[in-house]
Amino acid sequence: MPLLPSLDVPRITRARGKFNVRTAERLDALFVVAPDSAQSRHFAALPEPQRWRELHSRDKARPGAVRSTTLANPRQTLAVLGYLRADATPFERLALAGRMLKEAAARAVDTVALASLTDRASNTASLEALLAATFAHAFALPAFRSTREPRRPLREIVLLDGDDVDVRHATAAARGNNLTRWLTALPPNKLDAKSYRRLIADLAREHGFSMRWLDESALRRLGANAFLAVAAANDESGAGIAHLRYRPPRRKSRAPDLALVGKGIVFDTGGINLKPQKAMFDMHIDMSGSAVALSTLIALAELRAPVAVDAWLAITENRIGPHGYKPQDVIRAANGVTIQVVHTDAEGRMALADTLALAGRTQPRLILDFATLTGASVYSLTERMSSVFTNRPALADKLVAAGRASGERVWSFPFDADFDSDLESKVADVLQCAMDGKGDHILAARFLSRFVPGNVAWAHVDLSSVSRSGGLGHVNTDITGFGVRFALEALLRQGLLEGPEPRR
Repeated sequence: MPLLPSLDVPRITRARGKFNVRTAERLDALFVVAPDSAQSRHFAALPEPQRWRELHSRDKARPGAVRSTTLANPRQTLAVLGYLRADATPFERLALAGRMLKEAAARAVDTVALASLTDRASNTASLEALLAATFAHAFALPAFRSTREPRRPLREIVLLDGDDVDVRHATAAARGNNLTRWLTALPPNKLDAKSYRRLIADLAREHGFSMRWLDESALRRLGANAFLAVAAANDESGAGIAHLRYRPPRRKSRAPDLALVGKGIVFDTGGINLKPQKAMFDMHIDMSGSAVALSTLIALAELRAPVAVDAWLAITENRIGPHGYKPQDVIRAANGVTIQVVHTDAEGRMALADTLALAGRTQPRLILDFATLTGASVYSLTERMSSVFTNRPALADKLVAAGRASGERVWSFPFDADFDSDLESKVADVLQCAMDGKGDHILAARFLSRFVPGNVAWAHVDLSSVSRSGGLGHVNTDITGFGVRFALEALLRQGLLEGPEPRR
């Protein structure tokens, strides 16, 4: 199986007013969102309206409920009805859409249609949620079974009255989500540091990005000793930091507006402070921050966003071995800050410290980093939301608004300087982490801030939501791909880059 998936998406066509008989008879499934106050008249535009009225009359309509039946045509079209309250949030729309698509799990579908019977104000939002769920449902995660039946691809999606749906944005977001899910799901012996480097290089060529790979020798010359400490126990060399550059057409400036930074620990044993078996089992997903950053870069390029973007991806394993770094080591990072090591399983903040410092040297207007950094974030929010932190208070509301609008929800945590007292070291500039786990997501953010230039705006996303049993929102796989929808919303619609200018 190739390491890169096909990210082709189904053809999207639009129908107006109502589905005619010919259109309905070629559908494998029809997914319809209705208000929980729906009346019989709402179903007049659907094929076999009486069938839909009978489905509706089975029980009292409840927000979030899903019902299904089949139509009486020769194709036995699957008919799925979902109910939404009038003031539903974007997350609730996505979650309903995800439950509706589950109804098609046992079917091979070639052509589906999406419709919303809600009022005009929410019709577009409901169709966009259904479209996102359909894209996610149609995408297969990597599998390595010796025998498997070929999967029938979804070929066409028909939108009823979907003229206002931003298909281009929805497609870029879905492709980004699917790529993130794919990379995160790859087994660690398939996606190791060397193969990840080749994969990134292939994607860079495909999308016209320039790419520079900072290998261990280059990082040693740059003084990136915090990253190299994490890589020291690897069986073989291959770790490094990928630096990719996208410049919009006719944009000659070398300086980036935005730097995307991602943690790419392709497997995390915990190092000398070894994780127990249960905690280590899924640690191939510890590279998902880099997948989010990479996929966001690609989505911005596909949308031809008028933003100069760099991506910095910190790619290594955190293994155990005789050369591994140890508690009480003192390590000097690329920006000169010395770190007293406390716990080798806090490797993400070590790898990101140098990556942020190197990204900061290019003086972007904003650094946005993604990392599966702390269990404390999961304990605080579960996997339903992710944590955000920023060194510019004016950006906090925009980050939360982007989470709300995208349906990939985030919560802004305190970032007050007095937390730094918990990271005071007697022998170095800063402790890597505290001995206990209290507020570790906050302390990790405060630690990382030491490696971001003070004149650069910065936001940090602690990805609590990259995996959740049963999925999250519109994504029904345990690997959720959380982050790309949020980032595109924050950058392109919530004006995150329109925040405070850097202090020179």
